[in-house]
Amino acid sequence: MKFTWFNLMPWPYLPDDFREKHRSVWVDIDQRVFDPARSHEVYNTYMDLLEYADTLGFDGVGVNEHHQNGYGIMPSPNIIAAGLARRTKNAAIVVLGNSIALYNPPIRVAEEFAMLDCISGGRLVAGFPVGTSMDTNYCYGQIPSLTREKYQEAHDLIIRAWTERDPFAFNGRYNKLRHVNIWPRPIQQPTPPVHIPGGGSVETYDFCIDNTYSYSYLSFSGYLRAKALLQGYWDRVAERNAPDASPYRAGFAQTICVAETDEEAERLYAPHVSYFYNRCLHVYPGFADAPGYRTIKTIQSGALSQYAPPKGGYSTLTWKELVEQGHVIAGSPETVRQRMEDLIKGLNVGNIFCLMHVGDMPAELQTRLLRVLSDNNFYRVGGHQPIRANVRVIAATHQNLEERVRQGLFREDLFHRLNVIRLRLPPLRGPGGLFLLDVPPHGVSGDGGTPVVILGGGVC
Repeated sequence: MKFTWFNLMPWPYLPDDFREKHRSVWVDIDQRVFDPARSHEVYNTYMDLLEYADTLGFDGVGVNEHHQNGYGIMPSPNIIAAGLARRTKNAAIVVLGNSIALYNPPIRVAEEFAMLDCISGGRLVAGFPVGTSMDTNYCYGQIPSLTREKYQEAHDLIIRAWTERDPFAFNGRYNKLRHVNIWPRPIQQPTPPVHIPGGGSVETYDFCIDNTYSYSYLSFSGYLRAKALLQGYWDRVAERNAPDASPYRAGFAQTICVAETDEEAERLYAPHVSYFYNRCLHVYPGFADAPGYRTIKTIQSGALSQYAPPKGGYSTLTWKELVEQGHVIAGSPETVRQRMEDLIKGLNVGNIFCLMHVGDMPAELQTRLLRVLSDNNFYRVGGHQPIRANVRVIAATHQNLEERVRQGLFREDLFHRLNVIRLRLPPLRGPGGLFLLDVPPHGVSGDGGTPVVILGGGVC
């Protein structure tokens, strides 16, 4: 099982009356709602959280691509991913979008993804979505009925650019190139892992099966409503006798809120969940599916748009209903663990994209959520039972850490974790000779433990 901390980057300052005064959060959203001065803090806070997720041991940190909206202010996920590639060490850089039908020529995607793979040391997971109708057809003006054909050609060009070692010409319907010879090429060979985000189209099922890609259903309807759609995918896998039916060939995005108790989860997260479902998902129905975007085969299958609200709309649902219907998995660690187990088994997925930054949730609450998942527990190698850590960290530095935090050169969250008890010692180069400092145990640890003895002083 692989868990990716997935940040949509919603705009957290949509006004209270947004639904009443604005037709849609997407496509024709009023630009005056966006505040460029505030965006500096918003973007950097989101990137800080993604970096923090890497330190907590998440398998991946995820970003994606959307345009002209307040739902996810990330028109270029590659810019965010480039920063993450430098500032993270272990997590996969999961870019669940470049909407490749939008790029002309798409070898730009091949080049930038190759750069990301090289910068990260081979940690890129490449996402090739067709793109929402809002992004593809309304914001970028692609003809709905030609979108998939253009997408297929773009995909074929990118894969050839990654895998062929000699320059080649490409003579497609939408791309005509005399010389294709990308530099650099990816570290991961023959290609980086590929995930295909989808909303339930049969064509996307087949595309993933044909290329042995992972199908990722990105929805906000929750795991209970997703069972029929994911079962449709697995039925298609069986029908076509696909050689690899591993759960890692499928993924699902789920909103998750964890607290110490179920009641505390509601108190902490209900306002921010409401913000997300009632403002960030306030989509004008006419934008959701342009005529011709969804094929007849997909319509006949009964698949709904991932942005389709439940009957009556999200605004009518209480916190209890959002949780009971599976839109949100929320509660104590035990409650969340059980429901995540139900999700994983019920959908047969090996990749979970954890939507844990919800709506207008402030950074400090987000950090608290993450700590609930990771605080002071570890597993022995090969072990299955969590063990409570009981350690004391002693750190030393000659730097002014407060200043380095202000300069962005030291992680603020790490500084606050270390800065519990501070002892200032004179430099060894100064006068005064050697001295012993005997610190009363209650003054340091508060637990009556062993006294702390520090050697310091000037020996020039």
